[in-house]
Amino acid sequence: MATIVSASTSTTASALAGGTSPFHWNEEVRPGLRVAFTSRSAGNLALHVGDDTDGVRTHRGRLEASMGVAPRALRFMSQTHSDRVVVVDEDVRGSEDGASAVPEADGMISARGRDPLAVLVADCVPVVLADVSDQNGGTGATAVVHAGRAGVANGIVEHAVDLLRRWGARDLAAWVGPSVCGACYEVPAEMMHELAAGVPGTASRTRTGAPSLDLPAGVRRQLARSGVGLEPVPGSDTWCTLENPALYSHRREPGAGRLAGLVWRT
Repeated sequence: MATIVSASTSTTASALAGGTSPFHWNEEVRPGLRVAFTSRSAGNLALHVGDDTDGVRTHRGRLEASMGVAPRALRFMSQTHSDRVVVVDEDVRGSEDGASAVPEADGMISARGRDPLAVLVADCVPVVLADVSDQNGGTGATAVVHAGRAGVANGIVEHAVDLLRRWGARDLAAWVGPSVCGACYEVPAEMMHELAAGVPGTASRTRTGAPSLDLPAGVRRQLARSGVGLEPVPGSDTWCTLENPALYSHRREPGAGRLAGLVWRT
């Protein structure tokens, strides 16, 4: 069973044919620790946006093979823009239909880093966290977080960091993946001011001067406030999901597929 901690709150299966890489970025960030973000080439990885279940499972299986992990080892969440963070039980693996082993949450932790984790997005901010302490005394913990507007507002990144530290993580690092940028995420002025009041740095403007939100800036501010080091990701300045056709964007294409932020130990 997953331990739940609640804080104050379509691409087809042929997309991977011919050896196309499913990754937008994939790197061994520490010895034995990999972080990656997928592109549209991986196919839609979400079960809730209209693709047939068999097709999504094919995409997931091919992704797992590319990662070098066992079939159905990759852990997914049922994401609801909540403030819930779960610690997954390493002895539980996905069932055939995935229903019994998929926690309803927007943050997920593998306390020893033994479970490969995935977070799904199509404009929201995917955040990967890992305890990068020396193996002598380090937990090896890893985590993924889904930080949309609601998640940034309710501090889910900080909740995940707090829980990781309660489990003993000593030296946390973070990687922030593709999301809609501040110049593209237009919102009503009242919404912009409301979020910026609680998370400074999120207020932004589009290229036409309309009010907008810079969610990646908000996530970076929260990570810094929590004392978490932000790791460089080459090319991330071109990673706006709305502007980059290699990535899924719900704003550009309502009902679009979902890309994944991934972390696993090899």
